[in-house]
Amino acid sequence: DGSPAMSEKALLKLAAALERSSEHPLAEAIMAESEARGIVARMVEDFAAVPGRGVTAREGQNVIAAGNVRLMDELGAKVPAGLAEQLAAEGKNIEADVVTTASYYLDSLQKSQKLFQKLAFTPDTINPTPDYYAPILGNCGALFINTQVLAADKLPRPTRIEDLAQPIYAGHISVPDILGSSTSWLMTQAVIADKGEAEGAKILQAIEKNAGAHLTKSGSAPLKLIRAGEVAVGFGLRHQAVADKAKGLPVDFIDPVEGNFMLTEAAAVVDKGDKTNPNAQKVVEVIIKNARPELLQYYPVALYKGETVSAENKPANPKQFPEALTVELLQKHQKLVKGE
Repeated sequence: DGSPAMSEKALLKLAAALERSSEHPLAEAIMAESEARGIVARMVEDFAAVPGRGVTAREGQNVIAAGNVRLMDELGAKVPAGLAEQLAAEGKNIEADVVTTASYYLDSLQKSQKLFQKLAFTPDTINPTPDYYAPILGNCGALFINTQVLAADKLPRPTRIEDLAQPIYAGHISVPDILGSSTSWLMTQAVIADKGEAEGAKILQAIEKNAGAHLTKSGSAPLKLIRAGEVAVGFGLRHQAVADKAKGLPVDFIDPVEGNFMLTEAAAVVDKGDKTNPNAQKVVEVIIKNARPELLQYYPVALYKGETVSAENKPANPKQFPEALTVELLQKHQKLVKGE
């Protein structure tokens, strides 16, 4: 929240106070480390677990929280520069011992700086993964619609992402901006894989033009606009629209003909040589063995052998981009979409 930086011990003490009431498997790793260091967790009040986001509590007059960026945004907390950017700048000097971020960032950083240690265990993933990270969650993209607004506006139900470039959809759609959201990259991959770079870029530019003021920096904003009835059609994370439909909202999801493309986030251990935290490997293993089942509930994309998801959470047309996903490829696609 902009407060002066804490020491590692002070931060761990605060985290232990927050997590001592949590049943989340990740809390086990925090409590184990605090006990190993002889840290006694303080008592907190008004503890609350926020599904899919993190935990909050009150200590005296202060609200404390641990969770993802979405939770921090909701609490109005100022989040520092992204972890990936921090890793790129600080390298092995970063204070963190375990990092979780987009897999394509980890791949790019490993290629350029050899930042991560080989895992002490082999994740039993469905698709092959490098030996220096373990996937923790996956997201895939899809089209979605407000069925009531679509009918009222007399718009055809789209079947392809490309359809949104048609003039009839101008002012009726919302999509995320590739300069502000990785969710948009799922849409970009689908169109470019289907149409090639030159034609795909033209289609994506036309879609952004049709979105107009509803071109959003947030990947979740299009669905919020769909729920509110402000637009008829959008693109975003598939599982969110599946959940809305299950709640009885006038929201439906469409698996585009171009395909459902996926991005993953993963956990990796920063290789600090002799200074590598001996518990770091254990933390990653705890995340995969204990926390992964809960993560699968909130991000229902099967990543490990033996995992299952409900029928409605299985995309009809899963695809992978033909090139390896890297920061450099993302930047290339950003320039294509923006006509640079």
